[in-house]
Amino acid sequence: MTDFYKGYIDYMCLILFLFHVFLKSNYSDTETEGEIFNSLVQYFGDNLGRKVKAMPLVEETTLLEDSSVSLPVVVIGNGPSGICLSYMLSGYRPYLSSEAIHPNTILHSKLEEARHLSLVDQDLEYLSEGLEGRSSNPVAVLFDTLLHPDADFGYDYPSVLHWKLEQHHYIPHLVLGKGPPGGAWHNMEGSMLTISFGNWMELPGLKFKDWVSSKRRNLKGDRVMPEEIARYYKHYVKVMGLQKNFRENTYITSVSRLYRDQDDNDGQDRNISTQHLQLEKSKFIKRNWEIRGYQRIADGSHVPFCLFAENVALATGTLDSPAHLEIEGEDFPFVFHSMPEFGAAINKGKLRGIVDPVLIVGSGLTAADAVLCAYNNNIPVIHVFRRRVTDPSLIFKQLPKKLYPEYHKVYHMMCTQLYSVDSNLLSDYTSFPEHHVLSFKSDMKCILQSISGLKKIFKLSAAVVLIGSHPNLSFLKEQGCYLGHNSSQPITCKGNPVEIDAYTYECVKEANLFALGPLVGDNFVRFLKGGALGVTRCLATRQKKKQHLFVERGGGDGIA
Repeated sequence: MTDFYKGYIDYMCLILFLFHVFLKSNYSDTETEGEIFNSLVQYFGDNLGRKVKAMPLVEETTLLEDSSVSLPVVVIGNGPSGICLSYMLSGYRPYLSSEAIHPNTILHSKLEEARHLSLVDQDLEYLSEGLEGRSSNPVAVLFDTLLHPDADFGYDYPSVLHWKLEQHHYIPHLVLGKGPPGGAWHNMEGSMLTISFGNWMELPGLKFKDWVSSKRRNLKGDRVMPEEIARYYKHYVKVMGLQKNFRENTYITSVSRLYRDQDDNDGQDRNISTQHLQLEKSKFIKRNWEIRGYQRIADGSHVPFCLFAENVALATGTLDSPAHLEIEGEDFPFVFHSMPEFGAAINKGKLRGIVDPVLIVGSGLTAADAVLCAYNNNIPVIHVFRRRVTDPSLIFKQLPKKLYPEYHKVYHMMCTQLYSVDSNLLSDYTSFPEHHVLSFKSDMKCILQSISGLKKIFKLSAAVVLIGSHPNLSFLKEQGCYLGHNSSQPITCKGNPVEIDAYTYECVKEANLFALGPLVGDNFVRFLKGGALGVTRCLATRQKKKQHLFVERGGGDGIA
């Protein structure tokens, strides 16, 4: 470090100290003082912030410890949503490339109006206006069309964005996850191809094709194995320098809003009951979030921790808890609820040479994966689903045949190999549309019922129920149900996502709580990146307002 730079740092520290004295003498509210002072520290840069120790972070080690300081952001979930949010919170900013021309001429003209600004500093509602795509969230559609222009029309145009690391925009944060970065991708069945193309799975700044070509010689096709995606995400965190923000093997047990009693001078935070809060609402002001949990260490023991945060971002995904039929006998050991369970049973030879069929319940892509898995291992299948085969909402109708031949093979069997009361089960696969399972029996039999009420009994070798999944939000009050569009139902990706502001991704029913990814209906990686943009823009805008507030107050008292 040069003498000039050292002198500059010392000078800025002196300025900060003088501002600190000024705040002490002019503001009795210690929380207001802390907010303004910390905003000033962030304004002068992260390195300076660490030097003056105005807002110390958790030490950069593999363990979390109890901390009395408030972090600006804690992200719960380290899958692609959490990783992409960390990337942008770390100061990476997207700009329109100098020679880029977007095929949407209206959008391109809007981008040209503020070419000198990053997307984080632009009006996302204005840019999103009029765009259409396969997400219900406008910012997700906007960001996707900038990263993958006209992708839904089969084009492979390059992104019109380029990224710059602007370290002065760094917002301190932690990303907490149960396993390594990549989240649920590390637990997916490795024998199946991803539904999305490899380049749709990539995160900003690191092309998936460039990474995968360095790992294997021959790249056949555009779709890849989940295990490759998982390794890519883990490598991404490392190569982008994000490791300091990530903590693995962490399990969240409670996320609760804290309130401070304005008449209480002991400075202690405490939880206030909802009833008490309603009765004396005027006496309390909302403060930070408290995040409690434990971290599992190498010897298997659990180390509890408690963190405080100004903002919490939920990026947990929705694969934590497989959905159940809620019928008799569903807890028998021959009934599976995930592809990994079913795949493990096949790999261990438990279903080799069987005569009785496997029952597969569901009409989505995961159920189709299970059909293919059984079919390829010569295991006969009974496939049960509630919908008609002509139902326009079936996912197979949204997939081009040339790009997804294996899924259209399953759909063809669903339509043509139908069960008939006049014939027995087919040798390899039999389809039961508009049927549901009534119960499972201990002798490994199941009872099916058609839409007309006709019941049938079949002997099984196993059953695989693949009808979706729910996120595990047990650490929130009411299991997080109150955040959904329908507060009386659990949060689900399709039926009841978290209700958010369309452009900031802040929960409508809880300030300073954000949600992104599958929790808000964006189940594809290509769309969840828009959530990171929305959250980052919101937090950056609020940080600027704090800085302006500080300057205005300081200037008003003659402090330059």
